[in-house]
Amino acid sequence: MAHSTVSAFSTAPNLKRVGTHNGSFHCDEALGCFMIRLTDKFRDAQIVRTRDQQVLEGLDAVLDVGGVYDPSCDRYDHHQQGFSEVFGHGFTTKLSSAGLVYKVGLTLKHFGMEIIAKELQLDQGHPEVHCLFLAVYKSFMEAVDAIDNGINRYDTDLPPRYVNNTHLSSRVGKLNLDWMDPDQSSEKENEAFERAMNITGRSHKSCIETYINVRFHVKSWLPARSVVAECLEARKDIHPSGEIMALNIFCPWKLHLFELEEEMKIDPSIKYVLYQDGRSRHWRVQAVAISADKFESRKPLPSQWRGLRDDELSTVAGIPGCVFVHMNGFIGGNQSYEGALSMAKDALKLL
Repeated sequence: MAHSTVSAFSTAPNLKRVGTHNGSFHCDEALGCFMIRLTDKFRDAQIVRTRDQQVLEGLDAVLDVGGVYDPSCDRYDHHQQGFSEVFGHGFTTKLSSAGLVYKVGLTLKHFGMEIIAKELQLDQGHPEVHCLFLAVYKSFMEAVDAIDNGINRYDTDLPPRYVNNTHLSSRVGKLNLDWMDPDQSSEKENEAFERAMNITGRSHKSCIETYINVRFHVKSWLPARSVVAECLEARKDIHPSGEIMALNIFCPWKLHLFELEEEMKIDPSIKYVLYQDGRSRHWRVQAVAISADKFESRKPLPSQWRGLRDDELSTVAGIPGCVFVHMNGFIGGNQSYEGALSMAKDALKLL
């Protein structure tokens, strides 16, 4: 059986060789090949695409083919019967080849941890590396694993309300050769796979950079987590119910809130978050969503307020200084902190 090497990759002697299957490709092996080439052990490795078992056995690492998962010899397939490896740390989604590369490497050290530690320029044992290792899996890697393993996002038999063909796995799938293309050569296929590697790699790097570039990581993400934690601790100073939180400074708060509520065992959950708009200097009262990936709110602002503005809203609500309430009831505004707090207090009592 013929095999082939991605043509744009160096074939210089002494480079490690990493194998994956030829033919139609998916997001997981494209991303896995990109990531493994970032590690010290497989830096700039040559990619060999084949299903020839004899060729695979002679390679330094094999991803998504071969029927073996054994990190001690760098075999990362997930298709074999009985495979049930998950990421751990509370995640239960079965891993794809990308998740296996991210999770575990030589002597059970995490390749994902190595990649993030290099970006942060910190030791792999640093707590910030571990924190971001988990965050990148949750916000990026898990979806790749789930889609490749055919796991639905929701536990329901109902059809989705709309089709989403914009996610990374879908974009990678569209890079495969069109069946009508007269050139179906392995060279053409490998060029497409290389594009897939680059796309998944850029997306992975962008996700990491969202957390760990100097501007965002040092000056935003981790400090924002501290701000939200402090405001959660002080929630009963805002209202005795503990269901209203006020940010003393605006920061990205939504993802932190869901994670910290679980970690801190917050009960009852936060229903409204108050914060000041940086431009208008007005105050916002935002209804917290049911979860990070849902649009529905835990307790939307009252239906009788929705779609109203300014004096009309102030009259109906009986609260001076009201600015607006969105038609869906997920957010409203007031000219003052006191007014926004009154809106949140009254909303707790109203249906």
